[in-house]
Amino acid sequence: KKNFFATPSKEADRAKPKEKKKDDSSAIKEREVPKYPSCLFFQYNTQLGPPYYILVDTNFINFSIKAKLDLVQSMMDCLYAKCIPCITDCVMAEIEKLGQKYRVALRIAKDPRFERLPCTHKGTYADDCLVQRVTQHKCYIVATVDRDLKRRIRKIPGVPIMYISNHRYNIERMPDDYGAPRF
Repeated sequence: KKNFFATPSKEADRAKPKEKKKDDSSAIKEREVPKYPSCLFFQYNTQLGPPYYILVDTNFINFSIKAKLDLVQSMMDCLYAKCIPCITDCVMAEIEKLGQKYRVALRIAKDPRFERLPCTHKGTYADDCLVQRVTQHKCYIVATVDRDLKRRIRKIPGVPIMYISNHRYNIERMPDDYGAPRF
C-alpha cells in the first residue's frame, strides 16, 4: 500500500535506516590543538625583556594627564628598566579626533621618545588594532585603562597589561621579579 499523505522526500528518508558508527575506544583519537609559541612554555612570556615596548591606548594617555604622571618616567618607575612607548596610527587618529580639549594628549603622543607604528588595515578603531597587533607579535606590553580592552587582552596568553591605580602605574601578568613591587 502507498501512503498518499507522505511526501516523496519524507518517504525517502524513512526508507534508509540510519547506521550508527560505533566508537572504537582502542582507536587513536585525533584532535586539533592550537599551537603556542615556545616563549609561552612557562607561566609568563619569556620573550619579554628590557627594553620594554609598551603599546599605549588613548585613554591611558588621558588618565595619565589627569593623574599628573609623566608617561615615560612612570613606566620606568614601574618596570625598573628602559621603556619605549609605542603609538599606532589608529591611537593617534583617535586622539586627533578628540579635538581641542585633548591637545595636551596629542602633544604628548607626538613626543620623539614615542615610537610610531604604522597601520595597514582599514578603519581607525584602536582597540581592534591593538588586539590584532598583540596577537601577532607577543613582544608588547599593553597600557590601557579601558575595561573592555583589558578583558579582551586577558584572553590572549603571554601579554602583560599596564594600568593606572593609586596615582601610579601597575602591571599584571608579569613575573614578580621584574620591576617595582606590586600592590
